[in-house]
Amino acid sequence: MDKFVVHTGMVMPLDRENVDTDAIIPKQFLKSIKRTGFGENLFDEWRYLDHGEPGQDCSTRPLNPDFVLNQPRYRGASVLLARKNFGCGSSREHAPWALQQYGFRAVIAPSFADIFFNNCYKNGFLPIVLTEQQIDHLFNETLAFNGYQVTIDLEAQVVRTPDAREYAFEISGFRKYCMINGYDDIGLTLAHADKIKAFEAERLTKQPWLNHRLVG
Repeated sequence: MDKFVVHTGMVMPLDRENVDTDAIIPKQFLKSIKRTGFGENLFDEWRYLDHGEPGQDCSTRPLNPDFVLNQPRYRGASVLLARKNFGCGSSREHAPWALQQYGFRAVIAPSFADIFFNNCYKNGFLPIVLTEQQIDHLFNETLAFNGYQVTIDLEAQVVRTPDAREYAFEISGFRKYCMINGYDDIGLTLAHADKIKAFEAERLTKQPWLNHRLVG
């Protein structure tokens, strides 16, 4: 997965509480056996005026002009600003996939559903918890200024705003290490590939019968 060290990006405000995973990526799109192509169906039921189905050409679908994702001023946003309990509802890894594949690198909110929060880290998508007062300030600034941007410094664990504020956030040392180095669960294991190979070679030297396979 992509490394996350420092990211500066435009903020898009989604001023709704309790946004569930079915709103992030509706259930009909979970039929796909691939891990790609979900970005165009992010927030599908809010984003379009018709009902979406997998494989549909989204370029011809009618857009909901009132939904924030469709407003020209937020085109190219890469930091999502949300309200409390973001990512609630059913467990689906497709939710962080859809957010990432649309172009978001991080989401900032006062709180997250636990499963969604954990799935974000497993896919290199950064969920940041700030206080409701800090979130209110970011919403006010984002709405007041076109092209409003923040800088997320993962090493320093702060969100920096254009008015020189720094909002600190918490992250475990292990998760921080994985995000900065771009390690998912498989990548973290492969980082120790030489040690694994050495262990297997030594094991077979001491227990050579383990190398025999039954035929029949």
